Amino acid sequence: MTTRTLPSRVIPIPGWGARHMLERNFFVYRRLWLIIFSGFFEPVFYLLSIGLGLGALIGDLTLADGTSVSYAAFVAPALLGASAMNGAVYESTFNIFFKLKYEKVYDAVLSTPMKPIDVAIGEISWSLIRGFLYAAGFLTVMAVMGLANSWLALLALPATVLIGFSFAAAGMAATTFMRGWQDFDMVGVVTLPLFLFSATFYPLEVYPPLIQQVTKISPLYHGVELIRGLTLGTLDLGMVGHIAFLVVMGAAAATIASRRIGKLLLP
Repeated sequence: MTTRTLPSRVIPIPGWGARHMLERNFFVYRRLWLIIFSGFFEPVFYLLSIGLGLGALIGDLTLADGTSVSYAAFVAPALLGASAMNGAVYESTFNIFFKLKYEKVYDAVLSTPMKPIDVAIGEISWSLIRGFLYAAGFLTVMAVMGLANSWLALLALPATVLIGFSFAAAGMAATTFMRGWQDFDMVGVVTLPLFLFSATFYPLEVYPPLIQQVTKISPLYHGVELIRGLTLGTLDLGMVGHIAFLVVMGAAAATIASRRIGKLLLP
């Protein structure tokens, strides 16, 4: 009598199917590479107009620790962080909404063995790849202009990826609650104040005390302070708090996005 051995059941690793979403996006955008790189130019224009133009009138700034830096060197890392935020938000809101409501991409994807967590991780990862390309190009411009004052500036690349992760996850989670294109007006309502009031153009100390406390809960503020410390070579223990804030924000938002996609599309 022979014993029949049943094949073991393969349990898919959560998130492993995200590679298929990345592959799809790569094939969609491989003929639209100019669109991908278009986001690189906006922070460069800001740097040239504000960092150099306005910087010529302002001169050097003295930071809280007594370090004196040029205004361009102060603004450049903030623009790098803002670029990571904008690229991640726009990729994870407008594009995700179109795929969700009109192309019905995720309906087709979830009819396969892929799970909502695969969709969330795949789309967030694609946003990170685009953000990394922008950051690498902008950091090269900073180095050529002499605005990267420390070899630690190389660590600004993973820092921008972390910023992109937190904002891409938040953008995707928010998109699952949007009902129509009119709701996207709220994207600018949120991102513009973050851009202007996250110690982007001025040191935190020049704000009134109340605004300082509000600024400290801005995720972009944590990203800007992290990148600025790396590019200027001024490390402190506060960076651990900045990293933790962005990690927790991204993980929580990614979980919400995954659950919302499942609730919207799965029976």
